[in-house]
Amino acid sequence: MSTKDFVEKDYYKVLGVPKDATDAEIKKAYRKLAREFHPDANKGDDKAEERFKEISEANDILGDTKKRKEYDEARALFGNGGFRAGPGGAQGNFNFDLGDLFGGAPGGGQQGGAGGFGGGGLGDVFGGLFNRGGGGAGTRVQPRRGQDIESEVTLSFTEAVDGATVPLRMSSQAPCKACSGTGDKNGTPRVCPTCVGTGQVSRGSGGGFSLTDPCVDCKGRGLIAQDPCEVCKGSGRAKSSRTMQVRIPAGVLDGQRIRLRGKGAPGERGGPAGDLYVVVHVDAHPVFGRKGDNLTVTVPVTFTEAALGGEVKVPTLGGPPVTLKLPAGTPGGRTMRARGKGAVRKDGTRGDLLVTVEVAVPTDLGPEARDALETYRKATADQDPRAELFQAAKGA
Repeated sequence: MSTKDFVEKDYYKVLGVPKDATDAEIKKAYRKLAREFHPDANKGDDKAEERFKEISEANDILGDTKKRKEYDEARALFGNGGFRAGPGGAQGNFNFDLGDLFGGAPGGGQQGGAGGFGGGGLGDVFGGLFNRGGGGAGTRVQPRRGQDIESEVTLSFTEAVDGATVPLRMSSQAPCKACSGTGDKNGTPRVCPTCVGTGQVSRGSGGGFSLTDPCVDCKGRGLIAQDPCEVCKGSGRAKSSRTMQVRIPAGVLDGQRIRLRGKGAPGERGGPAGDLYVVVHVDAHPVFGRKGDNLTVTVPVTFTEAALGGEVKVPTLGGPPVTLKLPAGTPGGRTMRARGKGAVRKDGTRGDLLVTVEVAVPTDLGPEARDALETYRKATADQDPRAELFQAAKGA
């Protein structure tokens, strides 16, 4: 989210609640609006989808006590999007640090959610926004969070249902071993004269404001190698490969993207590691299928079992077979349920095994079986299973 969006958006108005609304009132308003504008209830309605996103974004801020406090303080400070200068005017010096007011550890903020603050909270958003003393040299250097890494893994059907621990070989940027991450061959880099070691430079934007950008000379490191390391070319970072044992939770679906916090690339200057995202692919099973938390299987039965009823043994995934009672007159295509024989859910319970009956038609009949079927055909000659079909077709 941009600074402008955070300061100017009125999330209270979006949810239709007063600024002194209680947490319960905010939650109630959000749930009501979310049901009304949810995409599933307004399929094809782009305006409803956009409204739902605004509602979710507002709830993400106002529904979190810490974020709501930061939001209220920021809006009070900036006054509806414009900073209110004190008696000294817009050019005055300010004796406070917005990083201290709103700061958080880099990488500690929520990732990817609507209205999230990314890596370092509002301290990163507003830090260094004002030119304190005209020089900007007081900007505080923050540790740098490591990069996120994405990898893929292919599981068997059974591993996806039960969960598995798999080895993943990953490549990422890490502190260069040749120079211990200094970027200098001798381990003695010098302070960048452009940013004076802060890793950031200020640029004026008019009205007494100045914005900070990463220093282009030292690439935001604050240090410049006197004798650049031949391995990392003075960057202090080099490509590193490692193998990690990763636990894939039970019940994972094909195409699901799993986030493992802190398992990505290492950070810089004591910053936290990034996250690892694993995209899971699941191989098909020759017998079983999957519908959410339920497994599926098709079981062939004989004509007599379907017509007269009986007990049918059904295979389960990785366990002993179960016996299902087949009612007399069961048609082909009917689905029965074996409870607790499906995939593992998040709470540790299991879904069900959905058993679809398929009537098997024999292709090679002996004389006795053929005579018995001929007798059956004569006995049921007055029954026409297609009579209702033609009757319905005429009346349509």
